[in-house]
Amino acid sequence: MTRRLRDPLFLLCLVAALLAIVVQSGELGTADTMHRLQTAHSWWTDEPAVLPNEYPEFGIHGRGGKLYDWYGVGQPLLMLPVEIIGTYVEDLPIFDSYRDTDPTVRNIFVVYTVNTFLSIVTAIVCFRFLGELGFTVNQSAAGVLALLFCTTHLHYTQNMMENNYIFLLTLAGFRYQYQWLRTSSQRALLIGSAAFGLNLLTRLTTGLDLIAGDIFLLLVSWFEPIPSRSLQSLSSGVPQLRSSGNFGSAALRGRILWQRFLTYAKTAAPIYLVFIALDRWYQWYRFGSIFSTYVRQFTIERKMLDPTLPAKYPWETPFHVGFFGALFTLEKSIFLFDPLLLLTIIVIALAWKRFRPDVRAYLIATVFLLFAYICFYARYTVWSGDFAWGDRYVSTAAQFVAFISVPLLLRYRAQLGAAVWITGMALVAISAAIQLASLAFWLPLEIYQMDTLGHPTFVVWLRFKNIVAFAFGKMHAWGLTNDSMTYDPWDYVHITCWNFIPFLLRRVGVAPVWVVRIVLALWSAAVSALIAALLQLRHVLRMSAEVRTSHSLS
Repeated sequence: MTRRLRDPLFLLCLVAALLAIVVQSGELGTADTMHRLQTAHSWWTDEPAVLPNEYPEFGIHGRGGKLYDWYGVGQPLLMLPVEIIGTYVEDLPIFDSYRDTDPTVRNIFVVYTVNTFLSIVTAIVCFRFLGELGFTVNQSAAGVLALLFCTTHLHYTQNMMENNYIFLLTLAGFRYQYQWLRTSSQRALLIGSAAFGLNLLTRLTTGLDLIAGDIFLLLVSWFEPIPSRSLQSLSSGVPQLRSSGNFGSAALRGRILWQRFLTYAKTAAPIYLVFIALDRWYQWYRFGSIFSTYVRQFTIERKMLDPTLPAKYPWETPFHVGFFGALFTLEKSIFLFDPLLLLTIIVIALAWKRFRPDVRAYLIATVFLLFAYICFYARYTVWSGDFAWGDRYVSTAAQFVAFISVPLLLRYRAQLGAAVWITGMALVAISAAIQLASLAFWLPLEIYQMDTLGHPTFVVWLRFKNIVAFAFGKMHAWGLTNDSMTYDPWDYVHITCWNFIPFLLRRVGVAPVWVVRIVLALWSAAVSALIAALLQLRHVLRMSAEVRTSHSLS
């Protein structure tokens, strides 16, 4: 155990686990995730995928007139094993007096298990990937911490939408396929392709993530010089190239790239086709068609219920509204919710020529991914992601561009100068503060406030004002009381307490006082353990840096 406490990766996993434990409220976070959990529950019980009382607000009529959800199958599959266990845990006699309360035992079990798992695995994959991009242990660890604490990844660790699952699968796709490019490991290519394929089951638009991964591989292959061993091996079978000695010719380079493409296609394409076939089967199972999408089914159902909807629904938003809205509006700007994007822009502008080819390839691919998502959802009827902290449709792509700014800042600190370093540290601090603030209350709070405050509203600043107001017992001054806003009592309870499990249990008032006190004590211990793990990680990284410095001097 003592040795593990000196291992940066183990400490990062410990930090990721404790962070996920500390930030949970016990709730799933959004209605979308609740519906997906119900879908998973329907697969092994007699309950329907969509409860009858939820229609017409939610649900689509499918085969046999049954109601189905309109989501992909990915997140329900992720939750299914834990949901089964959680249901049996909830049925234990010890919880008889707490059955069907809020938050439910099943939901508590699901969010703690799934979110902690995702957080740990993401930390591992991110750390390994940064190392393969040439970053030192300290720089890689800083990148993981930047992702976990300083991007919207933290918010979605508390609110279990699909975002962090999609992020992990895309990151795994990038990492393992890049490992294949470096080592020719067939196993790595299989894992990376399966990650991208599994993403397609979660949301079909993750085809953009797959394309970005392909762009990354292509650019790495194009930017970097081909190893002489590969040139020699290939040219041995091409007499005219061997006799000319022109091992670096464009023809030979193109031949090597073509062979890489064939190897990739033979392995990855069948995997992608399998997952596409599974997605199409699920579409046929629900709606009797393999060629339409759930968006198409949703559109048909909505227009039947409301014939006054625009002809282009749900793509009626003017492109410029959604495109510039995601970039610059006070309510949804990616730069306000993920300020590390600004740091990435600064570092790119000042140090681009110093970047390794693979880092350049990564940045081009992820910037493409970010703008592809912005453009795709720009015309969508709710381009902003509706009830979400920031623009949930593009926040995952924004995290890819944002978190790498910290490792880059550390790597090129000397060349960038003191002014950029100070600016970078300020942006890191601001980003961490914004992400921590995003956890304080349930996410619909400011959305409800906008009903009375109007638009535009500086949501991030409003969140800080709400924290101050609540801390000093002045929430009425900021329009947080039930008589000034229109929502149901369940929502009112959830937006008027700190969004962490001991405070929510106390606010709801169903759990016995002694249970609330025990949960509060355990939560406080987890917070203390998280701080201790961070301090230990800081100590280990400092020791590692000192060892490297002494070796370089000797």
